[in-house]
Amino acid sequence: MINERPHKKLEVWQKGIEFVKSIYEQTSRLPREEDFGLRSQIRRASVSIPSNIAEGLSRSSYKDKIHFLNIAQASISEVDTQIEICRTLGYITEENYVQIETDMLHLAKLLSGLTRKLKES
Repeated sequence: MINERPHKKLEVWQKGIEFVKSIYEQTSRLPREEDFGLRSQIRRASVSIPSNIAEGLSRSSYKDKIHFLNIAQASISEVDTQIEICRTLGYITEENYVQIETDMLHLAKLLSGLTRKLKES
């Protein structure tokens, strides 16, 4: 068995992966003309969340860890804006919008908690 990387044990990283899956499912319903627009942007930003959590936690310096966690937090804000645009354009239902927003809020809180924990240690 391959050694599991430490970030994979963290709830925030696991929720980030689940969030990416959800975003991919939701964006598969966007119009074809958004293949290289919103669909691509939202997917890249969502993938950035768990990717930066993993990269940050693999860094040895405290400053680097916090830097990458801040990038992950910024990616959540980016997805938030892009989802709001999708909602405004009528590309996603209100129900799906609320679910994504709820998931993002939970993810942002977990990420803030991890950042706070690192700052205290």
